[in-house]
Amino acid sequence: MIITQTPLRISFFGGGTDLKGYYALEEGCVLSSAIDKSIFVILKQRFDAKVRVGYTKTELVEKIDDLQHELVREALRLTGLCRQVEIGTMGDIPSTGSGLGSSSTVTVGLLNAIHTYLGQPQNLETLARQACQIEIDVLGKPIGKQDQYIAAYGGLRFIRFLPDEQVIVERIDLPLEEQIRFCQQWMLFYTNSARLSATILTEQSANMHDRLDVLREMRAQAHQGRDLLLAGDFEEFGCLMHQGWELKKRMASKITSPAIDEMYAAARGAGALGGKIAGAGGGGFLLLFCPVDRQRRVRSALRGLKELPFRLEPDGTKVILNYRR
Repeated sequence: MIITQTPLRISFFGGGTDLKGYYALEEGCVLSSAIDKSIFVILKQRFDAKVRVGYTKTELVEKIDDLQHELVREALRLTGLCRQVEIGTMGDIPSTGSGLGSSSTVTVGLLNAIHTYLGQPQNLETLARQACQIEIDVLGKPIGKQDQYIAAYGGLRFIRFLPDEQVIVERIDLPLEEQIRFCQQWMLFYTNSARLSATILTEQSANMHDRLDVLREMRAQAHQGRDLLLAGDFEEFGCLMHQGWELKKRMASKITSPAIDEMYAAARGAGALGGKIAGAGGGGFLLLFCPVDRQRRVRSALRGLKELPFRLEPDGTKVILNYRR
């Protein structure tokens, strides 16, 4: 039996520049971090030759082509594991539409589990690249590359996406005391609505050539955010998040909604300096930067929403159980 643990993520700046439509023209970059909320993949051998997959539903098939769970199907196909296996997934958050990168987290963790099961463990770059191959190239999802790489590598990262498809992952090392101070000022609330990112991202991709100036500003904010982190200027980082949210809303019509705008305005009125809807937008989790002494007022202003406390996570995908009889 193999069990992998793979982190979810929050993205601060640069989202959208990791889409091929942008980085094929000019280098993209994002600033993001893994968080201590995870998805677990459990994989074990079956007695018979069938394939069983358990998630929000259960599938039992004789051929992987018959699997409806497309991420599992294509990961099995890519690795050549086609029979006599059981796979299950469990997560710390709602399974879809969270905006925290759950689909890519599942794919990276699944690949890590399968390769380990086959006795052929792969490095983090390979896991991230294969996850991109499955989600973007094979399944044609209109997503970027940042989620797969932060799920694989973990930590607080500045990630560059080059036109030649090379991805450069840089760790941002903050002293432990600064990491704690930085993390204490973040709040994460579930908006009580999930969303399908594909519609938003498809529109964003269609708008890309008309929004290159916006994307360049978003890319510049990723560089600026990294500099502010290293300088320890966290309040200015929070203010920059607000500017980034104003830019992000210009990329597609459904990134926000009247309900989301109302939540965000209430949080800002109560003392939050900035924030954004995590992921593509439209629902899921609302991420806020708020000084500690104002957080009680923000919780009161958003009292109808469930808060998800979190910390930054230094580790990427990892095998936490490798049991062989």
